[in-house]
Amino acid sequence: MPISSHSLFNASMGIYFFSFLGYLLWAASRKKNMGIFSTSLLVLGWLIHTIGLVIRWLETHETGYGYVPLSNMYESLVFFSWTIVLIYLILEFKYQQKIIAVFVTPLAFLAIAIISIIPSINPTITPLMPALQSNWLTIHVTTCFFGYAAFAVSFGISILFLIQDQKGGSTKGRINWLPSLSILDEINYKSIVIGFPMLSLGIITGAAWANYAWGSYWSWDPKETWSLITWFIYAAFLHARITRDWRGRKAAILSIIGFVAVLFTYFGVNYLLSGLHSYA
Repeated sequence: MPISSHSLFNASMGIYFFSFLGYLLWAASRKKNMGIFSTSLLVLGWLIHTIGLVIRWLETHETGYGYVPLSNMYESLVFFSWTIVLIYLILEFKYQQKIIAVFVTPLAFLAIAIISIIPSINPTITPLMPALQSNWLTIHVTTCFFGYAAFAVSFGISILFLIQDQKGGSTKGRINWLPSLSILDEINYKSIVIGFPMLSLGIITGAAWANYAWGSYWSWDPKETWSLITWFIYAAFLHARITRDWRGRKAAILSIIGFVAVLFTYFGVNYLLSGLHSYA
């Protein structure tokens, strides 16, 4: 019997959890081998996750529907988890700050775990509704979720920043096993620099898709409105950084507020507000 994408997603979820535990042990022991093992485990989970996405795409073709698997809550959560790990790994290899994984890997794990927690999230492959039968689906959803993933990583970094800042930052009270405030602040900024253009492209492509599907670029649908609110929060972050050199605690708090807006845009709108995007 061929292996299913769902089983691969579950396997990657388990690996992400054990990778998280590995990073915790690394943080406590600072043993180099444990750090290498944890990162290797995370990469393995991501590769299995990637294979699962490819198989899911093949499965849609086997059912005769044939679409890129980004069309519903189940598929978007799986893709969200995949992008979180990818963005984190890029930043880890660039900055060599493994401690960030302690706060980021749980987000990747939870994104898949939610699938099993919420009964309404169904893995069954079904035909796309007419509005989703467009190449804009892949472009719009991909750019949005790369933005969301970068913001998720930024959220984890901001939590670390506030913990370090609370303990004294660069003074004697700082936590030695955490990066300095300046490093955390810089990685936080770089994460948002990655995410903001992606979210901007997501909104632009979404508007183009809306005009194709519904005959209007913008209709103030709840999803559109909250996407714009999220965009303004991160635009304010970058504007304050560039024009006023806004750093530190205020920037970290604004990053956290931005991610709360991301979560409401993603989950809250779907379950609490009705609109054109309710199918998501």
